Amino acid sequence: METPNISSSSFLWYFIRFLVLVCLILCSLETCFTLEESDVKSHLGLEYSHTVQVKSLLPATTCSLSTEGHDKKASVLKVVHKHGPCSHFYQSHKENAPTHTEILEQDQARVNSIHSRRNPKKAIDRLGQRQWDGITVPALSGRTVGGGNYIVTVGLGTPKKQLSLTFDTGSHLTWTQCRPCVRPCYKQVDPIFDPSVSSSYANVSCNSKECSKLKSGTGYAPSCATSTCVYAASYGDGSISVGFFAKETITLTSTDVFNGFLFGCGEINQGLFRGSAGLLGLGRDSISFVEQTAAKYGRFFSYCLPSTSSSTGFLSFGKEKRRRASKGVKYTPLATLPQTEYSSLYGINLVGITVGGRKLPISTSVFKTSGTIIDSGTVITRLPPQAYSALRDAFQQGMKSYPRAPAILILDTCYDFSSYETVNIPKIAISFKGGLTLDLDGTGIIYPVTTSQACLAFAANENDSDIAVFGNVQQLKLEVVYDVAEGKIGFASGGCL
Repeated sequence: METPNISSSSFLWYFIRFLVLVCLILCSLETCFTLEESDVKSHLGLEYSHTVQVKSLLPATTCSLSTEGHDKKASVLKVVHKHGPCSHFYQSHKENAPTHTEILEQDQARVNSIHSRRNPKKAIDRLGQRQWDGITVPALSGRTVGGGNYIVTVGLGTPKKQLSLTFDTGSHLTWTQCRPCVRPCYKQVDPIFDPSVSSSYANVSCNSKECSKLKSGTGYAPSCATSTCVYAASYGDGSISVGFFAKETITLTSTDVFNGFLFGCGEINQGLFRGSAGLLGLGRDSISFVEQTAAKYGRFFSYCLPSTSSSTGFLSFGKEKRRRASKGVKYTPLATLPQTEYSSLYGINLVGITVGGRKLPISTSVFKTSGTIIDSGTVITRLPPQAYSALRDAFQQGMKSYPRAPAILILDTCYDFSSYETVNIPKIAISFKGGLTLDLDGTGIIYPVTTSQACLAFAANENDSDIAVFGNVQQLKLEVVYDVAEGKIGFASGGCL
């Protein structure tokens, strides 16, 4: 039998045809490979999802200090989570750290308080009332003050005393506990401030212009005690602070010292504030820290909230002090809110939501009806029910390959990741007026109770007319820039760990 005489050129021709045929077959099965990583990601659906290490969802037990934003010569304060290992009172108070159920309960109390601005009398009637020197304040409900888990340390008085204060863009009045307490002060780690040993302390008189500012800043008309202005501040869970409105020296750094700073010297402070010495109010009212320091900082500040309670972030004041390491800031204009009761809060125009690369079919009128604020003290973002339903359904569709876990209070979409090392989570992007689209980090999408109960970090308001709240989980790792003087808020990636 003769062996066919196949020339080398013929062999090469048949070999090339064979390779082409194999490629065509592979392509028909949608398994073609190219050298472009973006094509591979698109084919696998990874372009529209985050690949997340499950173990990274939970915080570590040791502190991981961020070097970002900590310029000792600048007006930059270190931000830590109140209940994490980076907090200086973590060891003494960790047994009292709130459970996730308590965190979510107090978060809902805070949102209820925000919504109750439209009907404050109803809110007070629901909580009960207590009289003190002519001031009516909500009675103690036994829960913690709503939200506000991030703290900074400032100096107060002369000589200065270091105090750890919760900073809050949803509050205006800065206050701390003061001696002598009319009733027992709640437990805090820092020594309680004693105005009698400060040479720069001075009470504000009842008939002063400063005293008259309290009504807009706290929601309560001021009262008088021995001709001294008395303030009252209440929070969504019924916790209160009542005391003298006063002037004092507040110190951020050696070059950032403010004399005659208006603050509340609280002698009745009820509620489990869990260790912090009080609040640093960063709202827009005239008594806020932002307004009182406007001559120096120009109503400009920014912060980065750490990604977990075991890392650190920063709070900075002044445009020239802003960190330069963050990737370019993109801005959206401050919004005029549809309800005048919220005019002193930071409004933003939310216009759309995208999940897994697809824009959700939500009418912009849904967001216009409610309006939206950004709040550092609210944990979970609240959306109008129509918007939340669309978001939840799209997210569940993208997560259908993972086993579901039980809901926990306001979080109704949870998953069990305990059998996985990595998971793919649909990307979520939030669009704001002005062309700003904010792509959320994976830490801004999932709220981890445990690895076996990891939940979508969004919730629905009770009604479509309730104002929406852009919470702090969605702000993690971002530098959030408040340029109040220019009427805009910006976001920059790569803010902190």
